[in-house]
Amino acid sequence: MQSGSQTGVNDVVSIERHGQTALIAIHNPPVNAASHAVRSGLCQALATLQNEPDIKAIAIYGRGRTFIAGADIREFGKPPQDPWLPEVCNILENSPVPIACILHGTTLGGGLEVALSCHARVALKGTRVGFPEVNLGILPGAGGTQRAPRLAGIGAALNLVTSGKPISADEALEIGLIDRIQDGDPHEVAMQAAEEIVGNILKTRKTGTLAVEADDRALDDMRETLRKRQPHLFSPHKCVDAIAACLLPIEQGLKEERRLYNQCMDSPQRAGLIHAFFAERAVAKVPEAAATPSEITEIGVIGGGTMGSGIATAALLAGFPVTLTERDGAGLERARTTIAGNLEGAVKRGKLSAEARDKIFAEKLKTDTDYAALSNADMVIEAAFEDMSVKQDIFGRLDDVAKPGAVLASNTSYLDINQIAAATRRPESVLGLHFFSPAHIMRLMEIVVADKTSAETAATGFSLAKKLKKIAVRSGVCDGFIGNRIMTFYKKAADYMMMDGAAPDAIDKAMTGFGFAMGPYQVADLAGLDISWAANKRRAATRPSEERYIPIADSLCEKGWFGRKTGKGFYLYGPEGPHPNPDALAIIDAERGKAGVTPRPFAAEEITDRFMTAMILEANRVLEEGIALRPIDIDAVFLFGYGFPRFRGGPMHTADQIGAAEIVKRIEAYALEDSYYWQVPELLRKLAIDGGTFAEMNGKA
Repeated sequence: MQSGSQTGVNDVVSIERHGQTALIAIHNPPVNAASHAVRSGLCQALATLQNEPDIKAIAIYGRGRTFIAGADIREFGKPPQDPWLPEVCNILENSPVPIACILHGTTLGGGLEVALSCHARVALKGTRVGFPEVNLGILPGAGGTQRAPRLAGIGAALNLVTSGKPISADEALEIGLIDRIQDGDPHEVAMQAAEEIVGNILKTRKTGTLAVEADDRALDDMRETLRKRQPHLFSPHKCVDAIAACLLPIEQGLKEERRLYNQCMDSPQRAGLIHAFFAERAVAKVPEAAATPSEITEIGVIGGGTMGSGIATAALLAGFPVTLTERDGAGLERARTTIAGNLEGAVKRGKLSAEARDKIFAEKLKTDTDYAALSNADMVIEAAFEDMSVKQDIFGRLDDVAKPGAVLASNTSYLDINQIAAATRRPESVLGLHFFSPAHIMRLMEIVVADKTSAETAATGFSLAKKLKKIAVRSGVCDGFIGNRIMTFYKKAADYMMMDGAAPDAIDKAMTGFGFAMGPYQVADLAGLDISWAANKRRAATRPSEERYIPIADSLCEKGWFGRKTGKGFYLYGPEGPHPNPDALAIIDAERGKAGVTPRPFAAEEITDRFMTAMILEANRVLEEGIALRPIDIDAVFLFGYGFPRFRGGPMHTADQIGAAEIVKRIEAYALEDSYYWQVPELLRKLAIDGGTFAEMNGKA
C-alpha cells in the first residue's frame, strides 16, 4: 500500500517521499515507453530530490505491467526532443544520491539502459531484459554498449546486443547484469531497496567506473560469426564496434557509441527495418476491423496432409480443441503422426512442455473419417487437394453438417473463393485462410475476403489469426491472391533470364546476394516443382498467345524430378549438399536450341534489377485492382511469407528507394525485348509523373 508524501512531477512521473528515501514512479500506459514526458519527468524528479538534503536513497519503478519496455514508437522518425535518453542515463549515473532500479515485466532497449545507469538493479521474478535495437537497424545508443560489458563482460554483452533477443532475470543475474531477484509488488520492492541502500545492505556503484576485462577473442569470434551469418546487415557489425569501445574511459566510449549509432540511423537499412516493424502493426487496420467477430471455441480441419496437419497443430498450440477429418483410417494415422511430430518439435524449441504436449494430444485432438464429427466446430478449415471440384464438393457437403453461424474457410493457395463459396447456401460465412507452410511455424496468413463474405466473417478470420499469433493480411479474390499472384509473375522474369543465358544457380546467387535466404530455383525445388507444374496445366487453357512461355520446369517434372522430395530438380540433393543438376542444365540448353535463343551473360546486378522490377510491376497491378488495400500490405506479405529481406522493408518500400521514374525507365527498356510482359502500370506511371511515393498511399484503406 502506498503512503508518504506524493508529488506529481508531470502526467507520467511522480515522487513519493519516506523520510530518508524517495521513490520515483513511472506511469505511462500501456508499457511505460520512454517518451519525452517520461524522460523529462525523470530529470525533473532527480533535480528536485538532489536538492533535498534529507534524501539519502532513491528507487525508480514502473507502475502497471512492466518497467520501461523501450522507446515510444510514436516518436519514431520525428526529431528528438531534449532531454535525449543518453542525457537522462548520464544524469542517473552521475547522481550524488544512490539510485536503485526495480525491473519487472519486459525491460527492453532504453528501459534496460536506464536500469544499467542506476547504481543497483533488483528484478522481480519473471522479468525479461534485452536490447532489441538491432532488429530496427540501430544499436543501443544511450550507453547500453558501454555499461552492459562493464557489468556482464564483453562476451555476454555481445550476445545480448547483437542477437536482439531478451533473456530471463535468472540469466541476467548469472551474468551480473542485475544484482538480485525477488518476489513482490514493484512499489514494495522499491521501498525495500531504497531502505536497504540507506542501511548499507544493498550495495551500489556507478557502472561507468567499473573496469572491463579485455576479450579480443570474443570480439573476433563475433565479427567472424556475423560475417558468415549476417553479411548483408549493417547494425550488428556496428554493435560489435561499439562494444569494443567499452575499453575506453566511459566518456570516450559513449562518444564512440553515439558516432556509430548515428551511422546506423543514416543507413537505408534502418528505414527498411522500421518500415517492417510498422508493417506488422498496420495490416490489422482493415475495413472489417469494426465488425464483431464470432466466438471460436472449437476448430474443424478437413485434410490431414502437410498443410492440414500444420493448421491443426497451430490451432492446438493456441489452445483450441481440434477435430480433423480424413478420407480413411490410413490418412488419419498419417495426420496424427505428423501432428505428433510437430508438437514434439515445439517441445524441442522450448515452446511447449512434454506434459502439455501429451495433454494436448490426448485431450484436444480428435480425428474422424465422418464430416458429421465437425458439427460442433465454430470454424471449419478445409485443407484438401488444390482442385476446384474437390473443394466445391467439400463445401457443398458442409452445408448439411456445419452448425448455423459456423465460419467455413478454405486454405487454397490460388483458387477462386467466390466459386468455392457458390457451392454453399451460406456464402456470407465463407472466406479464404491462406496459411503458409509449415503452417504451425510461418507467421503469415492471407485472409481472402470474397464478394459475399460478411464483415463479421472477415473479422472472425482476423480474430483467429491473432489467437494463432499470425500476421494476417487482407486480400481480395484473384488467382494466387497477393503473394502467389505476384510471385508467379516475377518467377517468369527469372525463367526468361534462365532461357536467355543465366544459369539457375547464378540467378539464385544473385538473389541471395540481394538478401533473400534462398533464390527462386532453390525455393521451387523446396516447395516441389510439381506444384507449379499443376498450376501451369490449370492455366494452360487461358494462357494468352502473346505470352512467352518457358517449359523448362515442366520438362523436369515430366522426368519425375520434383526437387528436394525426389532428390533431383534444378539441383541434385545428396550427402554432400545441393549442387546444380547437370541433367537440368542439359534440358535448359536443349530448350534454348528449340527456341533459337543464343545465350548471353547476365551480371548479378541485372538479375536483381529485373527480378525486383517485375515484382514491383505486378504489385502495382494488385494495388490498382484493389486486391491489396495498401502498399504496406504487400510489403507485409513478402516480409513474413516469402523471405523478402527485412532490412529492405518489402518490395513497395524498395520501390520508393529506387523511385517510380527509374522503375518506369527500366520497364520501358525491357519492353524492347518483350512488350507483352513488360508493361508500365498506370498507377506506377502516375507516381513517376507526380513524383509520388507508395509510402504516401499507406494511410488509405
